[in-house]
Parts: sequence; structure tokens; C-alpha cells
Amino acid sequence: MSTATATKVFADRIGRIEVSATMAITAAALKLKSEGVNLADFGAGEPHFNTPRHIKDAAIEAIEKNFTRYTNVAGTPEIRKAIVDRHSADFGSQYTPEECVFTTGGKLALFNAIQVLVDHGDEVILPAPYWVSFKDIIQYAGGTPVILQTSEAENFRVTAKMIEDAITPKTKAIILNTPSNPSGAVVSPKDLEAIVRLGHKRDIFVLLDECYVYLNFTGNIVSGGSFLDCKEHVVVLGSLSKTYAMTGWRAGYALGPKAIIAAMSKLQSQSTSNTASMVQRASIAAVSGSQECVAEMRADYIKLRDRILEGFKTIPGLTCTVPEGAFYVYPNVKNFIGKGGVTSATDLAAKLLSEAHVVVVPGEAFGTAEHIRLSYAVSHDVVDEGVRRMREYLRKLG
Repeated sequence: MSTATATKVFADRIGRIEVSATMAITAAALKLKSEGVNLADFGAGEPHFNTPRHIKDAAIEAIEKNFTRYTNVAGTPEIRKAIVDRHSADFGSQYTPEECVFTTGGKLALFNAIQVLVDHGDEVILPAPYWVSFKDIIQYAGGTPVILQTSEAENFRVTAKMIEDAITPKTKAIILNTPSNPSGAVVSPKDLEAIVRLGHKRDIFVLLDECYVYLNFTGNIVSGGSFLDCKEHVVVLGSLSKTYAMTGWRAGYALGPKAIIAAMSKLQSQSTSNTASMVQRASIAAVSGSQECVAEMRADYIKLRDRILEGFKTIPGLTCTVPEGAFYVYPNVKNFIGKGGVTSATDLAAKLLSEAHVVVVPGEAFGTAEHIRLSYAVSHDVVDEGVRRMREYLRKLG
């Protein structure tokens, strides 16, 4: 198909988005692995743990009992009740099952929320560095991302004052991802409440990506859904993927005002319909069962974070903030750009993959030009080997 023909065939909206950078890196890494190359893979954000046994057993039991048919588009009453009960127990929120929709992964919850809230000409405030899909999903809906640059010197923290200064008459929504992918930054409880109240006062929706909310290392875990008098302008976007090592299960949810959840369910009815029925049963076991597995995984992530940061200290010229949550580090590589033929963070990531066999994601995908992202949700041995390879390669650059 020629370029001219393609221009006539495809809708404008598909041209507003790019292929996910993390998925592209994963594809390149998988190709090398298929060729027998041993990689230190810090690319995709995926727990190295297996899904806990009791969750897998619940899915197996559902299949054996033939719980394999369609369910309500928004999920069974049981899974929606389990989600709102878990959130209430942990954060003091007060959602009903009718204010919950269960989705095929957290990304679909975000996509549907943006599609039903954001229209052409609407602005969405998006702090950078940001998760790769945020900007594209906003643009796909016809909205305009208003990129809010945070300061590395301040650990990439987002404050209420920064958000307030970015608001214009066209602002329709604010996206907060805390803890953050890729930086691991955490919005303080004080600023989180102030931002939610600011949105409520200004009639602006606050979309809270809580994908990593249980992987908060500060000891002070808060949800924006806890501020009950602001509920009508808050949409909580959640995922079981990282909390319970269930990435491939595609289990996510949204909590919000009944009208917004109904609109999201309507959109879902014309796209994916319900999440797989046995996944819903497994998800009930995840959120309703013992949460010891979550605490155990979080404790190991803290050890892995500290281990990789110690390793970075052995690499002259590499600097890195200390993440307060999630399972990523976001080191600054500006001292290596312009050396040894390296032209950008993207170029450095490509060379680390091809020459050092280390998989990282370039910062350009997250809205910054001097960083790379590493997911340390890997074994301790992979952390050590990956840091060793990076150290050897980066030292050669001078």
C-alpha cells in the first residue's frame, strides 16, 4: 500500500498515536532471546513473581465448574463487590458495586475513562515523566495533553501548586500516577488531597492511576478515592497486574461516579464486553483472600531497589533519584550522550541492547530526553549481572 493510498484509508485518529515504546523494546528483546542471546532484561514492567497459588486455584476451579460463559459487561456483582470492599477496607472509600466496572486490564479502564470524558479541544494535565500510554490515549480521544515538567532535583514529585498553575479554562482532567511509572515518585498525602479538592472545586476530573498504589514504600499509602466529599470528580483506575503478579490475566477496574461508570460500561459493551469469567473468579480470590503475598512482594521490591541503586553507585557519571514506590529506577544518562557515538537516550538504549545485551527503555518514551528506565522486578542475580554489563559498557564510552 502506497503512502498516498494509506493516507486515504486510515482514520485520522490512528495517526495521533505511536506503538507503545515498552512493547517495541519487548519485541526487540524477544527476537534476540529467540536467537539464543542471554539478556539482562529490565524492559517490561512485569513482576518476576508467579501468580500466587490460591489465585490460580480459583481460576482452575471456575473452569472445572464450567464458569466459562458471558457475564455482565461490567463484571459479576461478586467481583465488583469484592473490589469495592477491598478499596474500602484499605482506604476508607465508599463505593457501591454500581460505581465499579471490571475491565480487561488497567489500561482499558484508563482508555475507556478518557474516551468518555475527553473530547476535541479538551486539555488534560499530564505530569512528566509519564507512563508511555497516557499521552497517546489522550490524543486518540482528540484531547490535548498539557505536559507538566517535574523537577529531578525534587525527586520528580508533583505538587498541588504545580497542578493549579497548569489549569486553563480548557482543562477537563488531571492524570495522577502515584507511585509513578517510570520514576517511582509518590505524590504526598497532603498534595494528593489538595489536588483532588482543587479538581472538585474547579469542576475538573482527577483520574487516579493506582496501578502501583500497594507498592508504595513510604509507609503512608493513600488513595484519592478516600476524600468522600469530592467523589463526583474522582475516577480511580486500578489493576491487579502488579499487586498480585497477574499481568497476563488482564484484570483491571475503575471506581467512580455512577454516571461515568455507566458510560464506561456502555463503551465496553461495544468493544471487549466482559473480562474473561474465570479471571473474574481468580480476581475475587486475589482481593478477598490473604494479602500476605502483597506484603512479601513489596518487601522484596524494596530490597531490589536498594540493590540496583547501590550498583549504580559503581558507575561513574550515572545519577539516579531514589524511587518511593513501584518497581522502576529512572537514572539520568546525560553524561553519556555525545560520547562514543551515542546521540540520545534512545540511541543509548539501542546500543545497550545490541552491544551489552541489557534491556532498558529510553526516556523519550516517558517525556524526558536524558533518562532510561529500568524495571527491577527481576531476580537479584539479574540485577547484579545487568549492572555489571552496564558498568563495563558505559566505562568504554569514557
